[in-house]
Amino acid sequence: MDLLWACAAQKTPRLQCSTAASAMVPRSTFYLRLLLLLLSPPPLSLTLAQRFSAANTTFNHLALAPGSLYVGAVNRLYQLSPELQLEAVAVTGPVLDSPDCLPFREPAECPQARLMDNANQLLVVSNQAGELVACGQVRQGVCEKRRLGAVAELLYQPEDPGDGQFVAANIPGVATVGLVVPGPGGDLLLVARGLAGKLSRGVPPLTVRQLMGPQPFSSEGLGRLVVGDFSDYNNSYVGAFADSQAAYFVFRRRAARAQAEYRSYVARICLGDANLYSYVEVPLACSGQGLVQAAFLAPGTLLGAFASGPQGAQAALCAFPLAQLDANMEDARRVCYTAAGRGPSGLEEATVEYGVASRCVTLPPDAPKSYPCGEEHTPSPIAGRRPLEAKPLLLLAQPISAVAALEADGHTMAFLGDTQGQLHKVFLKGTQGQLYYSQQVGSPGSTISPDLLVDPSGSYLYVLTAEQVARVPVAACPQFPDCTSCLQSQDPLCGWCVLQGRCTRKGQCERAAQPNQWLWSYQEGGGCPHIQGLHPAQHSRREQGQVTLSVPWLPALAPDEYFHCAFEDYDSLAHVEGSHVTCITPPHDQVPPNPPGTDHITLLLALMFEDVVMAATNFSFYDCGAVQALNAAAPCRACVGSLWRCHWCPESSQCVLWEHCPDGERTVYSAQEVDIQDRGPETCPQVEGLAGPLLVPVGWESRLALHVRNLQHFRGLPATFHCWLELPGELRRLPASLEEKVGNEGIIHCQAQQFQPSTSQRELRVPIYVTRGEAQRLDNASPLHMTLYDCAVGHPDCSHCQAANRSLGCLWCGQSQPACRYGPLCPPGAAQQHCPRPSIFSIEPHTGPPEGGMALTILGSNLGQDFADVQDAVSVAGQPCSPDPALYRISARIVCVTSPAPNGTTGPVQVAIRSRPPGVSQQHFMYQDPVLLSLSPRWGPQAGGTQLTIHGQHLQTGDNISAFVGGQPCPIQEPVCPESIRCHTMPQAAPGEAVVRVVFGQAQRTLPSSPFIYTDNPQLLAAEPSVSFRGGGRLIRVRGLGLDVVQWPLLSVWLDSEGPVEAAPAQSQDLDLRQSCGGTTADPQACIQLGGGLLQCSTVCSVNSPSLLLCPSPAVPDGARLRRVFFSLDNVQVDFSRASGGQDFLYYPNPRLVPLSREGSTRPYRLKPGNVLDVEGEGLNLGISKEEVRALIGDAECLVQTLTLTHLYCQPPPRAPQPSNGSSLPQFVVHMGNVQLVLGPVQYDAEPTLAAFPVEAQVGLGLGAALLTAAVLLLTLMYRHKSKQALRDYQKVLVQLESLEVGVGDQCRKEFTDLMTEMTDLSSDLEASGIPFLDYHTYAERAFFPGHGGCPLQPVPEGPEEEGRRATVRQGLTQLSHLLNSKLFLLTLIHTLEEQPSFSQRDRCHVASLLSLALHSRLEYLTDILRTLLGDLATHYVDKNPKLMLRRTESMVEKLLTNWLSVCLYAFLREVAGEPLYMLFRAIQNQVDKGPVDAVTGKAKRTLNDSRLLREDVEFRPLTLMVLAGPGASAGQHLPARVLDADTITQVKEKVLDQVYKGTPFSQRPSVHSLDLEWRSGMAGHLTLSDEDLTSVTQNQWKRLNTLQHYKVPDGATVGLIPRPHTGAGTPSLAPSYLSADNMPMLEDREDGDEGGLRLWHLVKATEDGEGTKPRRSSLRERERARAKAIPEIYLTRLLSMKGTLQKFVDDTFQAILSVNRPVPIAVRYLFDFLDELAEQHSVQDPETLHIWKTNSLLLRFWVNTLKNPQVIFDVRVSDNVDASLAVVAQTFIDSCTLSEHKVGRDSPVNKLLYAREIPRYKQMVEKYYADIRQSSPASYQEMNSTLTELSGSYTSTAHCLAALHELYTHIHRYYDQVISALEEDPVGQKMQLAGRLQQVAALVENKVTHL
Repeated sequence: MDLLWACAAQKTPRLQCSTAASAMVPRSTFYLRLLLLLLSPPPLSLTLAQRFSAANTTFNHLALAPGSLYVGAVNRLYQLSPELQLEAVAVTGPVLDSPDCLPFREPAECPQARLMDNANQLLVVSNQAGELVACGQVRQGVCEKRRLGAVAELLYQPEDPGDGQFVAANIPGVATVGLVVPGPGGDLLLVARGLAGKLSRGVPPLTVRQLMGPQPFSSEGLGRLVVGDFSDYNNSYVGAFADSQAAYFVFRRRAARAQAEYRSYVARICLGDANLYSYVEVPLACSGQGLVQAAFLAPGTLLGAFASGPQGAQAALCAFPLAQLDANMEDARRVCYTAAGRGPSGLEEATVEYGVASRCVTLPPDAPKSYPCGEEHTPSPIAGRRPLEAKPLLLLAQPISAVAALEADGHTMAFLGDTQGQLHKVFLKGTQGQLYYSQQVGSPGSTISPDLLVDPSGSYLYVLTAEQVARVPVAACPQFPDCTSCLQSQDPLCGWCVLQGRCTRKGQCERAAQPNQWLWSYQEGGGCPHIQGLHPAQHSRREQGQVTLSVPWLPALAPDEYFHCAFEDYDSLAHVEGSHVTCITPPHDQVPPNPPGTDHITLLLALMFEDVVMAATNFSFYDCGAVQALNAAAPCRACVGSLWRCHWCPESSQCVLWEHCPDGERTVYSAQEVDIQDRGPETCPQVEGLAGPLLVPVGWESRLALHVRNLQHFRGLPATFHCWLELPGELRRLPASLEEKVGNEGIIHCQAQQFQPSTSQRELRVPIYVTRGEAQRLDNASPLHMTLYDCAVGHPDCSHCQAANRSLGCLWCGQSQPACRYGPLCPPGAAQQHCPRPSIFSIEPHTGPPEGGMALTILGSNLGQDFADVQDAVSVAGQPCSPDPALYRISARIVCVTSPAPNGTTGPVQVAIRSRPPGVSQQHFMYQDPVLLSLSPRWGPQAGGTQLTIHGQHLQTGDNISAFVGGQPCPIQEPVCPESIRCHTMPQAAPGEAVVRVVFGQAQRTLPSSPFIYTDNPQLLAAEPSVSFRGGGRLIRVRGLGLDVVQWPLLSVWLDSEGPVEAAPAQSQDLDLRQSCGGTTADPQACIQLGGGLLQCSTVCSVNSPSLLLCPSPAVPDGARLRRVFFSLDNVQVDFSRASGGQDFLYYPNPRLVPLSREGSTRPYRLKPGNVLDVEGEGLNLGISKEEVRALIGDAECLVQTLTLTHLYCQPPPRAPQPSNGSSLPQFVVHMGNVQLVLGPVQYDAEPTLAAFPVEAQVGLGLGAALLTAAVLLLTLMYRHKSKQALRDYQKVLVQLESLEVGVGDQCRKEFTDLMTEMTDLSSDLEASGIPFLDYHTYAERAFFPGHGGCPLQPVPEGPEEEGRRATVRQGLTQLSHLLNSKLFLLTLIHTLEEQPSFSQRDRCHVASLLSLALHSRLEYLTDILRTLLGDLATHYVDKNPKLMLRRTESMVEKLLTNWLSVCLYAFLREVAGEPLYMLFRAIQNQVDKGPVDAVTGKAKRTLNDSRLLREDVEFRPLTLMVLAGPGASAGQHLPARVLDADTITQVKEKVLDQVYKGTPFSQRPSVHSLDLEWRSGMAGHLTLSDEDLTSVTQNQWKRLNTLQHYKVPDGATVGLIPRPHTGAGTPSLAPSYLSADNMPMLEDREDGDEGGLRLWHLVKATEDGEGTKPRRSSLRERERARAKAIPEIYLTRLLSMKGTLQKFVDDTFQAILSVNRPVPIAVRYLFDFLDELAEQHSVQDPETLHIWKTNSLLLRFWVNTLKNPQVIFDVRVSDNVDASLAVVAQTFIDSCTLSEHKVGRDSPVNKLLYAREIPRYKQMVEKYYADIRQSSPASYQEMNSTLTELSGSYTSTAHCLAALHELYTHIHRYYDQVISALEEDPVGQKMQLAGRLQQVAALVENKVTHL
């Protein structure tokens, strides 16, 4: 790392200012001191930043520890010295991980894992423990500890972290902030983070974590800011800070839950508060600005940088005094503690935020002082509503990302880092901030990290960006080299220490307290010492003199100190008088020589104190002799006109310093002299200019004359003069004479001379000067030259010559060698006054349109001398042509515009100049009319690129042809042919028609009848296959839309050609396929070389249809790397991957096949007819399928049967085919796309002919076969005779079984079809009415108190007699509710109650449900209690038999778990499982109702339960009754109702009510016993039907219930439901006694209550059901019935029929319960994760035990109960038969949940056998359900809490909750003394005064007298 020191960074002036020595110091000593000064570094600080960077590494965070700096980066941790020298490095990534997986050990646990970079999210130092805490983004943000001073040494890393150890955000863009604070047992880690990935969303935004102990980084038992739904607030943290008392967190969040507006906040926590009871936050407001972006806690002040300006592109700095901030927070805490959050005005000033259950309360006024950091019973987290406002100190033009501050030398400085890599320093002065310095620290565009650190000494800043760490001085005083820059920097820490000569901090300047010794930027009325005046301003180097300096602001020196002057290497003592300082200049031999090319040297004149420069200025030493030497053309003028006092001696030609020339010669004085007349450049002897001539012709003798003046300065005899001409390659001297005139002027005449320069040029400038004598040069007053010109150059013909400037005198000489010459040089008579006739060499174009307007170019000679000559001189085919003056070139070119002429006009071009004969062209021009006839193609894509061919006649008209399609140009493709023009269309804004037009010069032709149609661009929807061999040729099928509009579809490949590739010659990149007129279009070259080393290989696709392209894959050379594969559809380019739905195109190496013959490819392979050819090879099916492979043997095909990676099998033709290549044997050739493999010749073997079989052998073989056949027939007859009887018996059995099976199968199919039709109708009905779900209130009460049919609690009585006690009791119950919030109290209460012997199991369940009801509004708290109790239960059972845990409800925790699941899964029931469960219930009910049901015994023909099966054949007939709707329906409305004629009247009423009140919940229907059924026949026939009346049949003490069959009610009869009279008169109805939905059957009850000993029966008598008696008649029907009674199991087929019909609904229900293809509810995941934790905690390794725990807790405890009792979730009536069938389904579910094998045998119960075949499948579903939950992301604590918070408000019955508390208190009252004793025995309970608080409750609820 290169570090530059202050002096070393400066240029020469700074080095000069650093030289100091006394005049009395020897020269060698001064040089040594100067060298030491330059080489030594400055004593204080670096002026430039030191930097550290690492290649390809992104830096994230910075942490500072004593002696070291730590950098957290992506995949690395660096340890640096304070000077940024690398000391150690630790590698932290990449890591095999996935944000969707929990931390894992085996990769198989996370299939989606990949190598992920590990960005550092948090880096903090624990100085007390000597540890560095680093948290990365991988493994869900877990942390690790490393040793300070040795970062590579890992001290701790969680091996299997739980979600309690997920610390940092697992997304790099989400900020995580933290700090280490002291705790009672060691350092604690406070961490705040934003909303991150789904697996870590459960981590609270603010947590307290332990750094010591067995589980570092765990927040277990410590404070967590629990948020109901993190996304509702979306906290984004900016910084974390701490002072001696508290920690502060600055962040942004939504102002209120789920609102869009965000605000800035600061939160405070007491340092000793590990539970976050003291959490208080208040809003921050920087007046008129946006959100806080960065913050820093300075002493006594919180600094915040806020977004400002439009879109937050600017920034504002605000300061919030810490005292005001703390006062604001204390106000919020006081209001929330003592005034329920309301301020004096009644407005809300504080609240409890984040959706938690706590609320602001009304505690005693001294509560804030009593609990300065909160307690368990104080509200938290508190959010103040009143913002703390501040006005901006400073506005900046760019966003700020980092803030730091420093207080030093009595001043406060802020350091701001922005998003562009700049560091800004701000001086904070009261209410204003002044930006005094900005520097680029990071690269432009890089954001400075919020980790902006000040080192402990306060001297350096550590600045972090993503690319580097920089160490920047806090005060960069040494970087200011002089006083001016030091003061102009306005750095409040810097000032100029005058006598030390450097910019320092005040404490570093020894005499800072004395006047003018330390100069400060903000000091008024001061300035830097500087040289204000200098006399003289310069001095001659030839003599020594004295210089006086005027220097203000000089400090006073001690008596023995002095100043001195330094002229670089020369020192002289300075004499000081006030502000005037006098110094002596150095002698001439100590003045350095002048720099080359200059006449002086400028030295730095420095006034110095010792080695320190006080002030300095430039001082020049000049040399007059050098002035003369540098100006040879005018030495005198330069001498006397210079800045110096130099004079000119004309005769001796010297520039001298002295005022008088030697030997008395006259002097020309310097212009600096004031009182002398002959001074300045105008008095020098000089040549003023040419007197004549200025133009001199080449080859003609000329005499030059020049004006001179001021020659009077020369004395003595007249001297000779010479003229000097600087010709090319020659300096020519000409003698000259002086012609004197009046005054001091004269003329110099040069000798006449003829000039012939060596180079031929039209004009040549020749410099001239004059000398007196040989060397005494006269000054040229200005640059002097003459011009030589040559007429022959540039005038090739007569017109050019005569057009030349007349002053040159050029003439055209027309002799044998015509040329342009100077007039006098032309022989007499040879000059031509008139030029010859014009000559025309060529014309272009040769054709033009009849309208004219075509620009015609005529090239030739003598085409006029100016434009006036040709203005009206041109005709084309006899028509005038107007020349263009702008394009006219003298004599050589005329461009004219043709005039209109008739079509077909032709003729030459003529140019007639004045009276000369006209020039006539050999070529003729023709007027022809271009005609557009047609267009092809007629359409093309909107993107353009279509090659358009315009057909016509005479299209090759003129040379200025352009085509247009609509308003867009259509660039023409050369050449233009007479009958066609080709152009490429350009992109068009929108599809539509566009007229094609062609412009010939100024003539336009259109095709209005044939417009070009722009269509939508083609779209590619699919492309396959996506692989090919490198040889190409595989057909790619491309499907899309509008493909037929593409004219030139290509499939192209771009490749990187690393080496030489065989490719065709390069052509244009767009494959512009040119063609000549009448020729054909050339095929595109296979591969072309593009720029940048790219190779493009293409093939042309064929358009099969508008939706299909067939593209052969391009062949690509070996050794080229694939870059891009794309389709080029005219101007539309589509990548293959985009067309194929993301599938990239791949090339595989060409296949290799082994020759057929092992002897070589030239040897024939012998093939037997009928054999299959097996060819071996490599990579055969990588780039092709077997259908695309063609194998040929000669001219016949060998059908490919199989193609594998290494083998090809083909079926050769049966006969040898003919050779196709003229050889003797056919060749075997395999074609794979473009790849052709010749595998050698094939030779067919001839089939051998069979030898003749002897006749004798044929006869013997025939006789033997006949005998053998006879023996076999005899044996067969005997065997058949013996087995025929057995076969007949067997067939009888088969027929019986088959008929039974067919019957059951047919019945199942029919019943299932009918049921599905009915269920479809039901689904339609449900769409209108919906499933009759119970509301949550009723559902919860039925689930909590299942035996009561609802909530057994009644609100606390509020009669008049209770009026006085009501408020007191309510207050006591409220305090009991608060007391339940104490976890210690609640657990003690539960354990104490369960220890009481008289506390029964029913009491336990009841109390558990009361607690569930009372704590329903705090479900997250209830969940915590449940976790604790389950942990205790696991500890209890693990020591005994762990498999028995949760099997029965023996304690409160089991009932609490059931209730908790009921609450958490209610939404899942309604949204997912409810519908299939309801459909199963309705399907069972429907099937039961379709068969007869005995109203007395309750047995049914259709059921799943063997015990409920009606084992009799009962005759019945289905009827459809037309119901005249009664109560609740409009009159006259008839509804059909399906019933059975064997139904009792009550059964009919139930079915009728189901139809009339279809879609109405059961609780809202009228009771079946409140209505009578009336049969209406005609207008007057009304008959009320009942189960028993006078018509009932009674026989042998058996009374049969009335049915529709009894009343002879026909099909289609009209019935009505009428209210039953309440008088009690009339026919008594016994229906309520035995037809109640809840107590059926009631046979035993009826027997006790019957009068006269009559027994009721419906379908079968009780003694007959299941017991057969002998039939009295021997009819066939009676015999079948007898057989059935003898074998009652024959009716079990009814169970199979019912089961088959319902199978789909059972499957659907089980799939919904087991979340097949659906997300698992979070509560289930949370519960299972907790059970996994318990198993791991108690070292339960047996997977069966864990399976049993999960089954007992969820499936058996909740789902089985829900299956058996649908009335818990639905508002329905469940009959006994439906209940019995549901019990079978529930038992099947139970059997499916066990791990043991489901074994059944002939003695197994029928209900077990019924689903024996399905249970293994259900078992697999259960196991997969458990496995999916195990593999899914765990349910985080935060996510679960968010869900629980939403559910907490579902139950809002305050009255019932108070009743629950009241009844709960009755149980406490039963064991009051035991509970009080248990609370008093607990030490923590004593501290919390729990017993006393319970006694207060007792006093309020029951007036119990306490010792309080």
